[in-house]
Amino acid sequence: MKRGAFITLEGPEGCGKTTQIQRLAERVRASGRPLLLTREPGGTRTGEAIRQLLQHDSSDAEMNPRTETLLFCASRAQIVAQVIRPALEQGTWVLCDRFTDSTLAYQGYGRGFALDELRAMNRFATGGLAPDLTILLDVPVEESFRRLAARAAQSDRIERAAREFHERLRAGYLELAAAEPARFQVLNSLASLEQTSAEIWRLVQQRFGASEYAG
Repeated sequence: MKRGAFITLEGPEGCGKTTQIQRLAERVRASGRPLLLTREPGGTRTGEAIRQLLQHDSSDAEMNPRTETLLFCASRAQIVAQVIRPALEQGTWVLCDRFTDSTLAYQGYGRGFALDELRAMNRFATGGLAPDLTILLDVPVEESFRRLAARAAQSDRIERAAREFHERLRAGYLELAAAEPARFQVLNSLASLEQTSAEIWRLVQQRFGASEYAG
């Protein structure tokens, strides 16, 4: 049985990736391929409980950045073992809203932790699993803040971080993409939803349409 394709969408807050991954999922399903759509943190009962801790200030005390990092990796270890790896082995395509690059961008460039230590933690959590294709939706910080303001009543702990954090985050994502051009595809999310989703689908077809994943 052919292994499924593993595609992740990444980007700063307000980049539109959650909307775009839903649109991509619809196109993949329409093509007849078996598909699993999931997200990080989350995707399992354990992961969703961790997501609540991470995003919604459910603790009385401010979360230590090291605790935050370990929780993200704990959620990732669970979803890889329980959901992602088994699906790929069965030939199912997996689309994941965030993965290991988020830890490097948010906790590495954003929080200032050493990238080599975070990469070691990611390898431990995933058993070395890496995406076949990562689509990075880039958005300027000004536009990110504008979009976040429009949904301020629903903002989470990370979205409310200082502007400097979001600037480091965006720069970090672009640096990660530049270091792995074979895996990353960077798109400007200032384009319309329709234009962006069409370009994402074009990239996916270009990468997998005639490959071993196309069956």
